[in-house]
Amino acid sequence: MGQRVGIEVSLAIAEAVKLANVDVVAAYPITPQTHIIEHLAELVANGELDAEYIPVESEHSAMSACLGSAATGARTFTATAGQGLELMHEVLYVASSMRLPIVMSVANRALSSPINVWGDHSDLMSVRDTGWIQIVVENGQEAVDNIICGFSIAEDHRVLLPVMIHADGFYLTHVIEPIYMPEQNEVDRFIPPSRYPLPLDPDNPVTMGGFGPPYIYTEMKKAQEVNIRAAKEVILEQWDKFGKSFGRYYHPVECYHCEGAKTLLLTMGSTGETAMAAVDKMRGGGKDIGLIKLRLWRPFPFKEFRQAVRSAEVLVVVDRAISFGGPGGPFFSEVKSALYGEDNRPKVVGFVGGLGGRDITVGQFENVVERGIEIVQTGSEQEFEMFGVRE
Repeated sequence: MGQRVGIEVSLAIAEAVKLANVDVVAAYPITPQTHIIEHLAELVANGELDAEYIPVESEHSAMSACLGSAATGARTFTATAGQGLELMHEVLYVASSMRLPIVMSVANRALSSPINVWGDHSDLMSVRDTGWIQIVVENGQEAVDNIICGFSIAEDHRVLLPVMIHADGFYLTHVIEPIYMPEQNEVDRFIPPSRYPLPLDPDNPVTMGGFGPPYIYTEMKKAQEVNIRAAKEVILEQWDKFGKSFGRYYHPVECYHCEGAKTLLLTMGSTGETAMAAVDKMRGGGKDIGLIKLRLWRPFPFKEFRQAVRSAEVLVVVDRAISFGGPGGPFFSEVKSALYGEDNRPKVVGFVGGLGGRDITVGQFENVVERGIEIVQTGSEQEFEMFGVRE
C-alpha cells in the first residue's frame, strides 16, 4: 500500500516517475509544470534516479528527444503544459504514429491570448486527435497512480502507444495533498522491464517513420485507429491489475449517485470533487441528481459511457474549453456525438465555464443543473452558454 505522505502533487508525480525507473527525461520548464521536471532534475543530480536528463531548448526539442530515446527502447518521460504542449504539437503525431511508448504528464493550462498560466482544458482539447492515449485525473493520488499505470499501458506490446496523464494546473499541480506513495518493490513487480520489440540498433537497421505515399498512408492511419481503440481493453486490464496490487481501482467512467438519477452532471478533471459537493447538496434538498466523471478521454469509452447514462433524462455537460464558432464546448460536442442514434439517451445540454483558472463553485454547479433542466422542460433550443461571466 505504501506510505501516506503530505506532498505537493507536482513533486509526487516526479516521485512516481522515479518509482517507474525511467531511463530518460527530456523536458523544458513551463508554468505550471515546472516543479515536476525541476524535482526530476534534482533526483538525477543527487543520484537518486539513475536516468539521463536532457535539458533541451524548447518543448519541440523535448518531444523530439523523446522520440529518439523511446525508439532505442529506453523508458522515456516528459512533461509540459499549455503553450508548451502546442509547441510540441507537430511532434506528438510522430510519437503515436511510430508506436513509441512515451509517458507525458500535462499540467493543463489555458492557451493564449491573453497570456494565462492558470488551468483549463483548452490545451487538453487541442491534442485530442494526435493519437495519444489520454487519461484525466481528479486529484493527486490519481495522478501518481496513473503515471505508474501509464508506463504499464504504453509499454504493453498490444498497445505501444504514448500516454498523456492530464492533471489540472495549479488546482492539482501546486497543492499539497495526502498521497499514498507506493513502495519501490511494489512498483517493480507491477511494471515489467521495458522491452521495446523494434529498437533502433546499428547492428540491425530498421526504418521508422519513413515516407508514406498515398497508396499506403490511408492503411497506416486505419491501423493506428484500430490499435488505439483496441488499447482500451488493455487499459482496463492494467487498471484492474493495479487495483489488485495497490487496492485502488480505476474505471474509464466513474459514477456518483447515478443509479436511478433522472438528471446527471458530467465533468472531467479536478472539478469533479466540487461537483460531488454540489450533488450532495442538491440531493439533500430532495433533487434527483447524479454525477458522472470521465477519466479516459482517448480512446473514448463509448460502451461504458452509454451504459452510465442509459436511465437518465437530462445530461448536463460542463466544458472548460470553447470550440469557437461550434455548437458549444468540445466535451459537449463529443458527448452528443457518442450518444447519437442511441434509443435510450438523455437530452444533452452544455455549458462552458472555469476558463483561465476561474473557480467553479458549488453554487455554479447548482445553477447549471437547474438551467439544464429548464432548457429540457421548456423544449427551447439551446445556444452557446457560458457561466461565471462577470456582468
